Amino acid sequence: MEADITSQAVGLASSSDFSIGTLFMRADIIVKTVMIVLIAASIYSWAIIFNKYMLFKKIDKSTEEFEEKFWKSKSAESFYNSLPSNLEDPMAILFKNSMQTLMKTKSRSNINERLSTILEVNVEKQMNLIEKNFTFLATVGSTAPFIGLFGTVWGIMNSFQSIAISRNTSLAIVAPGIAEALFATALGLLAAIPAVIAFNKFSSDSNKYSQKLENFSKRFISIV
Repeated sequence: MEADITSQAVGLASSSDFSIGTLFMRADIIVKTVMIVLIAASIYSWAIIFNKYMLFKKIDKSTEEFEEKFWKSKSAESFYNSLPSNLEDPMAILFKNSMQTLMKTKSRSNINERLSTILEVNVEKQMNLIEKNFTFLATVGSTAPFIGLFGTVWGIMNSFQSIAISRNTSLAIVAPGIAEALFATALGLLAAIPAVIAFNKFSSDSNKYSQKLENFSKRFISIV
């Protein structure tokens, strides 16, 4: 008798354990897959967020230094010749590529129009590199809550099936399954919220930097 009571108490304690590890282990294969996908998406999103944060911090500083040196130089040609071969700053690369094309051009007719086209192409190329993986952040931000919701719906459906089979509607039976299901939604929100915030922040930074490159291009054309 005492053994039966002890066994029931252990079982109830086990079903009442709502730790993250227990919720994951108790979930079925579908909900586990949803959780793993959301965790992986969240980890990769944070890697992108850290990378883009460091990138914008780096290029804002390097671009400011480049512009200061460029506008203090005697001429575009002399400044071009003083540039190192391994450039990382997007504006410096933009200038170098444009100067290389300009110096190879023999005819000076319509030089401003051709230079404008060259600069436009190079600006687009640099911005594509800067905005790499932005789409992933946007995708995680828009789809992660729905993926989590799918896991929740599936988990709750399984919980109701368990209730129907056991014919027991006590909270001890219902709560664990619902907790597992809601955990999937929580993971979806945890993945989506930082991704959306980061995407909006980096998109704004990208637009500002793109405008900075375009302004430099216009000023550069005016002195050629």
